[in-house]
Amino acid sequence: MTSKDTAAKPAEPSRRDILYIATGAAAAGAAAGMVWPLIAQMNPDASILALASTEVDLSSVPEGQIVTVKWRGKPVFVRHRTPAEIKAAEDTPLSVLPDPEADSKRVQKPEWLVIIGVCTHLGCIPTGKEGEYNGWFCPCHGS
Repeated sequence: MTSKDTAAKPAEPSRRDILYIATGAAAAGAAAGMVWPLIAQMNPDASILALASTEVDLSSVPEGQIVTVKWRGKPVFVRHRTPAEIKAAEDTPLSVLPDPEADSKRVQKPEWLVIIGVCTHLGCIPTGKEGEYNGWFCPCHGS
């Protein structure tokens, strides 16, 4: 055997190299085991996930009627709009709206209006088909 033959052969890993690899793997496993609970505690609770969505049978809602359902402890108003209401909403000039946005961007399907029924002022629950415009009316401050 010449010195050229021994130089071409890769050296076998020593016991020390194997111990370094094993120690590094054990440290990585321990670090992952310590970090995992910290990350897992940021996930939402099962009770929160159960409240994340709700289903409403829309087939039983006639045109012009409102159904109130509870979602995350808040009332949600689902209104089946009539063709006249849809046309009126589409024909309203954006310049007269306090928060101008086209009706097509406010609803996914024109015949259904889905809104959270909580007043942004004091958190009251508005009543339907009342007030100046025969819409939702907040009893707390009359808007």
